[in-house]
Amino acid sequence: MLAALLVIVGLLGLAVGSFLNVVIYRVPAGLSVVRPGSHCPDCDAPIRPWHNVPVAGWLALRGKCADCGSPISPRYPLVEAATAALFVLTALLQWNRAQLPLLPALLYVGAVGIALAAIDLDCQRLPNAIVLPSYPVLAVLLVGASAWSGDWWALGRAGIGAAALFGFYLLIVLVYPAGMGWGDVKLAGLLGAVLGYVGWSALLVGAFAGFFFGAVVAVVVMALGRGGRKTALPFGPFMILGAAFGVALGGWVGGIYFGMLSG
Repeated sequence: MLAALLVIVGLLGLAVGSFLNVVIYRVPAGLSVVRPGSHCPDCDAPIRPWHNVPVAGWLALRGKCADCGSPISPRYPLVEAATAALFVLTALLQWNRAQLPLLPALLYVGAVGIALAAIDLDCQRLPNAIVLPSYPVLAVLLVGASAWSGDWWALGRAGIGAAALFGFYLLIVLVYPAGMGWGDVKLAGLLGAVLGYVGWSALLVGAFAGFFFGAVVAVVVMALGRGGRKTALPFGPFMILGAAFGVALGGWVGGIYFGMLSG
């Protein structure tokens, strides 16, 4: 059963990753993610179906367009492979925790997180076209998870987590507008819902892990002479990475912390 589940979610991750590449390229440009079909941005030649197979298609083409020979960014197979790996690891984590009802919601947020992180790194934007529709989608998935597991209090925690993290980021923006964007505030509510559903430790650890990861990268950037204290870094990827850390290890980190407090 476990092997079959991992194969299924791995293949699903490859397919979703292929679609995420379309989202990452087209949404910031205001283009439809449905039409036209996949094509070379240089010569406009349509991508043949057998060249559109995730990862394998790029390898078969040796990273070049089959018609004009223009290079195809290695980010395409990397996004596909990363999405598949994330899906498999998430499924394995939820299997070991005996919490499979939450898997669809985590896979959805994981896919959205990959797309938003890539877009934020490229454009320093977290598009409303992705973030805002994710609220009702996630709500449906979390309600489904609670209905499946019978754990309705987890749904209450999700609402508290969403409100708490949204309010926290909103306060930061109001107090120090230059330090945070409104896109980060909107994303915070989404991540807070997932973290809250997982548990209080996940919420606390995931909320502050993003700031920790951001501070570490900022120090490294300054140490390498690639920027200074006023260098703007997109914060969305750190929020998403922190949330992933909270979901995966929040309970463990929280257990160590509270264990130290209790002696």
